[in-house]
Order: sequence, then C-alpha cells, then structure tokens
Amino acid sequence: MRPRWRAGLWLGAAVATLALGAGASAAELTGRLEARAVLPADTTAPGPESGAALGPGPINGFAVPFATQPVQGFSGILRAGPGVWWALPDNGYGLQERSADWLLRIYRVRPELDPPGGGTGGATVDGFVQLGDPDGKFPYPLVRPDRLLTGFDVDPESILEARDGTFWIGDEFGPWMLHFDQSGRLLDAPVALEGVRSPQNPTLAGESPTLDRSKGFEAAAPSPTGSRAFVFLEGALLADRDQRRRYVYELDLDSGRFTGRRWAYRTEDPAWLVADAKALDGRRLLVMERDDFEGTGAVFKRVYEVELSRADELDGPSDDEFVDKRELVDLLALRNRDGVAAPAEPGDRGLGDPFSFLLRSVESILPLDRGRLLVANDNNFPFDAGRHDGRADGNEWIVVRPTEPRVKITDVRLRPMRERVELAYELERDAHLEAEIGRRGHTLDRAARDARAGDGELDLRAPGKPGQYKLRLEARLGDTADTARAGLVVRR
Repeated sequence: MRPRWRAGLWLGAAVATLALGAGASAAELTGRLEARAVLPADTTAPGPESGAALGPGPINGFAVPFATQPVQGFSGILRAGPGVWWALPDNGYGLQERSADWLLRIYRVRPELDPPGGGTGGATVDGFVQLGDPDGKFPYPLVRPDRLLTGFDVDPESILEARDGTFWIGDEFGPWMLHFDQSGRLLDAPVALEGVRSPQNPTLAGESPTLDRSKGFEAAAPSPTGSRAFVFLEGALLADRDQRRRYVYELDLDSGRFTGRRWAYRTEDPAWLVADAKALDGRRLLVMERDDFEGTGAVFKRVYEVELSRADELDGPSDDEFVDKRELVDLLALRNRDGVAAPAEPGDRGLGDPFSFLLRSVESILPLDRGRLLVANDNNFPFDAGRHDGRADGNEWIVVRPTEPRVKITDVRLRPMRERVELAYELERDAHLEAEIGRRGHTLDRAARDARAGDGELDLRAPGKPGQYKLRLEARLGDTADTARAGLVVRR
C-alpha cells in the first residue's frame, strides 16, 4: 500500500551558532548591549531582621545579620506594566537551613533602562506581594505561626502568569509548582511530579531522592494563551545515564496537573544548568543555559531557541530524542559601542566594549519587541562578587539584541513523493546547505551541497515505515547559520 503523508513546516529564526568565550573579538560577538540598569546590592524592604544564620561577617563588605529584608536574588521576572516588572527572589541565602528568616515575596521593580544622557541606569522598588498560606493549603509544617512563607519552606525559582491573572511559581525543595492569587495567597496544594523528589522533599521518609539539591523547577514558560506551561528541571535526574538531559514537562494551568507530555533538552555540558525559559509562540521557546561560575571563571552564559515539536515528544523512559536548539546569543561577549556600561574604577570586570554578563546566576529572561531580550541576574547577596572582588554584586538588568547572521533561509517547501522527499528552498545569498531526515535520534538520509542564492531543491530518501519524522535544513556561511525544520507523518 502506498504511504499517506502529512507534512508540517516551520522556519527557524535566523541565529548565530558561535561557541565563544569571554575573550571573543569584536568580529565574533553575537549580540549588542542596548541598555543596562542596576538595583544596588544594599537595597532593602520593610520586614524583620534577616540573615541570622549566615555566620560571622562582614561578607563582601556587609555586616550580618541585616536589620530588615534585603531585596535580592531575582530568579524570575514578569512584565507588571509599562516600565515596571515583577521580580521573584529565590529562597534567600542559598541553603534551606540558613534562610528561615527570609520572607518570600514578589517585588515590583522599575529599572531605568533609558536614563537621561545614556549609560547605565538605576532601579527602584515600588512595593511587593507577600507570599503566604493563610488557608492551610501547604500540607507540611511551616516556620512561622502566621504562615507567611520563608526560604526554609519553599525555594521559588520560576514564575509565570496564568490567563486568569494568578501566579504559578516553580520550586526546588519539592520540587513543586505552587499556585498563588494576585495578593500572594496560596490557592491550592503543591503540585508534585510523580517520581521526582529533591533531598529537601518532606515526603522522602528515608528513601533516596531522585534529583539533586537545587535542581528543580528552575524554568517555566507559559504558552501564549496562558492555558499551559512548559516546566524544565534545572539539572539531570540522578539515575539518568545521560547527565546532559534536562526534562521538560507540560503543565495544564487550568486543571493544575501535569499532562504526561514531556520532551528532553540537552545541555552543552553535564554541569551546565537550565536557568530560565520563555515562550515565543505555541511551539518555540527561549532557553537560557549557564555555568555556575562568576567573574574571570565564567565560561558559559548563552540563550538558545528551541522547538517542542510532536516529533520530539518522548514516548517512554528510554527515549533518546532531544529537541533541536539554536544559539541566539552569548551573554559573555556583547558589543557595547554606545557606552552603555563603562568601568567605574580599576578592578571592575566585564564592563566596557566588549561587555560581559559574567555574573554567576544569570537566571531571568523575557522576549521584548524587535527581537530584543531582557536578561537579569540572581545576585546571591551577599556572596557573589563577579563584577569586583570584595564587593557584593547588585541585581543587573540588561537589554540585548542578538546579531543577525549573514545567511538566511527565506522559504522552504516540502514535496513528499513515492520514494523521495523533495525539499525546495530559497536563500538570500550563497551558502553551504545540509539536509537530513530521521526519527527518534536516528538519521535516515542526508544530503549536502554548495548552493547559490535564490531557489533550489534537495532530495532525500522517503521513509518506508509509518511514524513521525523530522526534516532539518541548515544553511551555513562562515561562522553563522540559519535552520529550517519540517515535520512529516507517514501513515499506511
């Protein structure tokens, strides 16, 4: 019987595919710094004394404990209105046992990203939402009798807004997804993921965790409709034979349940972390991947575009399929020709041209207009000192424009035939083309050629068995590339 075909097509955004270090030359830089604002490290908000378990000070110039609540450690950001953003700190001081006097909040921050006269702007705090559980939805003991949540109870790392205006926050102690209303009231019991438990999970009861400490729901990207979210584990499951695998799970935000759908993202190194993710549309996501180093030790802080296609969806525990990823920008190597960030004094690092976002925990990203990105760091106050030895880092906000590559695929058409699949394309300029078709990590056929600008065709062997297949076309010119992908379903 002749196979029946169904084809779907999507063009990848033009991307640069460089692998750069912090010392990249100006010709290799993959993006441009357009704006920068800094919330000073000594910013505080009303509240009780904090940091009593930090031990003797001073730490990077700050005496401990603190008389009130520091405003620091942003692990997730959302737009709250024109020029103002919701900023979610994590559990405070890193370790659960030293964060019991840290109150969990969502701050409203106004970074000055267009200061008069240019350069780096400041930032102010407009207020906050206090997170708490007055209705007893959290089924485990809490530190405070008033049921305000602390950094001992929950470790918040990601935040998204559902279509009803409520907040969902990803945690690392469970890990759990936690549902709050706009006033900070916990609405439901924590949503857990079957078989995934961190060392701090209160249900372990002597059993071994399946996930390492601080490797939980670090990234959560809502769909454009706000009806579902794609939730990433920051690290690999402990028993996974591939320690570069980071699972992505679909969460139904209306029902508050994981749907069972999942994908796998592969980091560039087993030690690298998935820091944040945001949706570009119903299928494409921005994913930020980083190392855990600061200052001169920082080597990897990058943003990728990925696509969660049905062809990449995992069927079982042994499935080795990974989503495709395309590098957009290296945050350690940005052009700064307009003087947005200049060194203030000797010893400052990463300021000037080129600019480097060489802070340890680069953990928040949002897509803006015209392809620009808003990126912010978790400054791990008072411990991190990536910008200047002995000085606690502030909370930095930067606007980045990724560099357009020199090659672009402007059109692709898929023509399935009996024994061949014809891939018709259109290029803006001459480039080297490579195409492949395959499924579940296995390549069925490949083709390559040096192609002229304009229209052309590449032929690939057609699949002979029913199933979902992926076709990938890459155009490369020097050190940049563009990619287009297509999905093909073969039925008998």
